[in-house]
Amino acid sequence: MPDKGQLARALEVKNQYEGKLMAHPDVVGVGVGLRQRGGEYTDEVCIVVMVKQKHPLSALDAERVLPTSLDGVPVDVQAVGEIREL
Repeated sequence: MPDKGQLARALEVKNQYEGKLMAHPDVVGVGVGLRQRGGEYTDEVCIVVMVKQKHPLSALDAERVLPTSLDGVPVDVQAVGEIREL
């Protein structure tokens, strides 16, 4: 179970950076959740940055690479496909 302090900190940092992250051309959503590794959730609280599809780092220009952490809070990039309003 996630620590309430970690969750509060992640929400604070997410709120601070959400606008900048959403301005990134590949990002379709930003939230707080648990890191995924190999398709399985871990116990690590992180900022979840949702993209249509993930690309290898070697295929991305430097300005399109998303951060691995923000103010000490880990960032997990997760492919979610296209998000559409219903």
